Amino acid sequence: HLPQGPRPVVQLHPEARILVAGQAPGRRVHESGVPFDDPSGDRLRDWLGLGREQFYDPTVLAILPMGFCYPGTGTSGDLPPRPECAPAWREELLQHLSAVQLTLVIGRYALDWHLGAGSRTVTDVVRSWRDHWPDVLPLPHPSPRNQRWMKKNPWFEEEVLPALRERVAELL
Repeated sequence: HLPQGPRPVVQLHPEARILVAGQAPGRRVHESGVPFDDPSGDRLRDWLGLGREQFYDPTVLAILPMGFCYPGTGTSGDLPPRPECAPAWREELLQHLSAVQLTLVIGRYALDWHLGAGSRTVTDVVRSWRDHWPDVLPLPHPSPRNQRWMKKNPWFEEEVLPALRERVAELL
């Protein structure tokens, strides 16, 4: 099922105060074994106002994607996370993250799992961020491919990112 074999990429510690709930590792992350070790991670760290040292401190930030392994490439990017991964492991691992005070829910698959987004668009769910604040924050994927989304939704940078950076600073 996994074109390059299993190589789970997660970052967990029971003291983590922030949880990043993303989709699945990309090819570069699969190769390095380091979560968000790619341009998406650069953008996410910028959104959070964190340097690499804080971002990769597991007592600060846990990273638990919907799929733990790189699912392979499809026609328009990476394939979806493997469907058996989250049901098999997610709830059990989340129980060990009792110190989490902010969950960042990134992308369609995580939005569906954590917020029951259903047929709502990612934009609609992210736009309703205050409905979940300050414990949960839905985010678009930080991929550089989402530059068009960022330009079409300037409210995200104007409203959401300052609130996010302030909340992260509170939790450090």
